[in-house]
Amino acid sequence: MRVIFGVSPAVLRGGRGCCGREVVVFVPCLVRPLGGGVPRLGHRLLDDYLEMVAARARPNTVLATAFDLKVFFTQVAKVPQEVTDADVLSFIAAQRQPRRGAEVVRIEDGEAGLSARTIKRRLASVTGLFEYLIVRGVVARNPVPRGLSTRTPSRAARGVPLIRTPRTLPRVVDPDEADALVAALRTHRDRAMVQAMLLGGLRRCEVLGLRLCDVHPGEKRLFIADGKGGHQRIVPVSPRFFTTLASYLELERPDTGPTDHVFVVLKGPGRGRPLSAAGLDEIVAGARRRAGIEHLTCHQLRHTCFTRLREAGMALEAIQAQAGHRSIESTRIYLHLANDWLAGEYRRAVEAIDAQAMQAP
Repeated sequence: MRVIFGVSPAVLRGGRGCCGREVVVFVPCLVRPLGGGVPRLGHRLLDDYLEMVAARARPNTVLATAFDLKVFFTQVAKVPQEVTDADVLSFIAAQRQPRRGAEVVRIEDGEAGLSARTIKRRLASVTGLFEYLIVRGVVARNPVPRGLSTRTPSRAARGVPLIRTPRTLPRVVDPDEADALVAALRTHRDRAMVQAMLLGGLRRCEVLGLRLCDVHPGEKRLFIADGKGGHQRIVPVSPRFFTTLASYLELERPDTGPTDHVFVVLKGPGRGRPLSAAGLDEIVAGARRRAGIEHLTCHQLRHTCFTRLREAGMALEAIQAQAGHRSIESTRIYLHLANDWLAGEYRRAVEAIDAQAMQAP
């Protein structure tokens, strides 16, 4: 932690601040306790808020919130009580600045700075903090604007969003690339992990969180004990996955080890210990390079699974259950990814219109 007590920049340059008073400059430092625990930022109010978030959210959410707050307070360099609306708007402008040069933009949205989704998430973290501080009576109002005014009468009451996020479709892997990726994997363990995502739609954390007691080969099902948000579910997975998994458990997984996690490290000093998320990402990245695929992530494999299931005629409600989505709105995106669905609906509508036109006198 670094908390610097000093004077305003104007005084440091030899002048005086607008009020000639001392100010507190807060520079946060994100600290993750060894052996787990709630991350700290070095300010009592921020640390109290993270404790509250930790009581109702998953560890990854707490860490993401802590990082968002670190970025914000590093930028504004003020304690929470002194943050203003102008500081928030300056923060947004700074986040939109080019990261790799003004001429380097993302194909997805044409932006050179951070994506709108990232900025919106960071503002959500800051908003949550100040709503907490309002409840505690530390501040009187939230400096994060709810939105901007508009000249359209119908929208004047609610305004327009402060940050607009484009609605983009997730990328999926075509069948040839999927086959090339699986062929490029070097062990049964690696193939089983990829097949769990590609054939069962599991998230990366769900694959790594599987334990031996969660595998039910007779029923061809997996018990997801620690899904997103702590929600549990039971999902069927293709027999191909269970065949590969059986080969891994019989031929590769160490017989003795300190864990009952299904997927463990096979070599080196960490042999027998649970495989980390970074380890799985490295495995997928290596196979992607060997297969000659330009871009591919673990989450793309999950998207690919549900897109293929929808194209094969699986009901949207069934895909929702398989995916572990709390809202079916999250699942509807696979309607747009499944090419046959939209084409079929359009074809039936056009045929009906043509039939009516032919019957008209």
